[in-house]
Amino acid sequence: MKVFLSVVIISFLFAGCSVSKSSFRSSHKYAPDEVGYDYRVFENVLKESHPGLYWYTSKDSMDYYFNQGEKQLKDSMTEPEFRKVLSYVVSKIDCGHTSVKASRHYMRHLDSSRFQIFPLSLKLWDDTATVAANLNRNDSILKRGTVITGINNKSIREITDTIFQYLPADGYNRTHKFQTLSNRGTFGYSYTSLFGLNDKYTINYVDSAGDTRSVTIPIYNPLKDSMNRKPTSEFAKTTRKQRKQAELSGARQLQLDLANKTATMDVNTFSRGYRLKRFFRRSFRELHDKHIQYLVIDLRGNGGGNVMNSTLLSKFLIDKPFKLADSLYAISRHNAYSHYVQNYFFNRVFMWFTTKKREDGYYHFGYFERHYFKPKKKYHFDGQAYVLIGGNSFSATSLFTESVIDEDNVIVVGEETGGGAYGNTAWLIPDVVLPQTGVRFRLPLFRLVINKDNPKNGRGILPEVEVKPTVEAIRNGRDYKMDKVKELIRIDQEKKKG
Repeated sequence: MKVFLSVVIISFLFAGCSVSKSSFRSSHKYAPDEVGYDYRVFENVLKESHPGLYWYTSKDSMDYYFNQGEKQLKDSMTEPEFRKVLSYVVSKIDCGHTSVKASRHYMRHLDSSRFQIFPLSLKLWDDTATVAANLNRNDSILKRGTVITGINNKSIREITDTIFQYLPADGYNRTHKFQTLSNRGTFGYSYTSLFGLNDKYTINYVDSAGDTRSVTIPIYNPLKDSMNRKPTSEFAKTTRKQRKQAELSGARQLQLDLANKTATMDVNTFSRGYRLKRFFRRSFRELHDKHIQYLVIDLRGNGGGNVMNSTLLSKFLIDKPFKLADSLYAISRHNAYSHYVQNYFFNRVFMWFTTKKREDGYYHFGYFERHYFKPKKKYHFDGQAYVLIGGNSFSATSLFTESVIDEDNVIVVGEETGGGAYGNTAWLIPDVVLPQTGVRFRLPLFRLVINKDNPKNGRGILPEVEVKPTVEAIRNGRDYKMDKVKELIRIDQEKKKG
């Protein structure tokens, strides 16, 4: 349940960006009857098993989008072209856990191919786009923080509105889509997939005097750039233990400022494999022993993962018993297309022993609907906590945020979470492999309602203190959300002194 979207989007957006070095031909076209068969499997599997197919989009509307997708299958198609059709339809479900992925043979082709790349990474929000990074390192014009107003005679608004038609998200969440495009590389791959890969691009930008100007820039060639760089063998010199430690540090880290009695806990995933339970226990013991008064928990890059890990973190902050969800259920325990669904047997066995059919006709996971988790007494954090969230905060991170946001000693800061406030479709998410093309899509099997009293408005969890990007902050490379938290801590410290 982690933030996978950038990788997923890139996997389907590599269309036309490569020169093959493998035997697989990315230009291979599938006949209409082949893509037609796969499309019928795709549609029928979703209608039979997807628990949130009509959660935000009516059945009539989804039938319309399914029909629109089918109308595009009249001619032979390459795999990227077919994935583009599927992605358009999937985005209309408004489910962030349902997405399209390249076939395995296409992914192997990508691994052995060389790509030319759109050179700019952008930070986007509302109607603003600024340069976050420029792969053309000698470009003295389009530097970090430069406002971009258009590309190749299309406005940024026109470009993002088009790309958004192919990006999945929980409900009607635009913050998540803006953040997905802002994740490194995603905008470029998305743009070139939908608008084409060119040798040069005309960029409209705002100069330092506030005037709109244009400049033509070349495509980025990583092969040419790598030939000009000095080779490095630093990574090869590291041991397996050092690489594992670097991986763990990248996933979770605790930093202490003993002079100010402040700690910052970066938690970039709740997934298994990162020793999070041990990390949380040791961290809160250290916070207790060092008499830390202020704790900042940074979840801006946390796309979710194992809910038992996010629940354990909640236990150290919350002061009352809490539930993970008001309801958790599947609409079916069987699938007529089971031979295309990965891990079908094990998922079915799991559902058979853990779910029970209720009067509403759904198969409920009763344990999580009834069970209350108790706060940790030992090393419980009673100081002031600040939780940093944003568009990449997804899935289990939304569950954690919802569980602590009403605590008196917790202040949630940042932007709307990418994960839905009302709930999501998740828990078990196998891949479905389409038989003719090998294209895959993720199929969540459970619907989870976090809090039935929350408005079902398609939004994420809104912060108590909203902090949005500014052009100046991007230009200067400032962590504007962390700056706000530091300001809140200073205010609180001064208040206690006074």
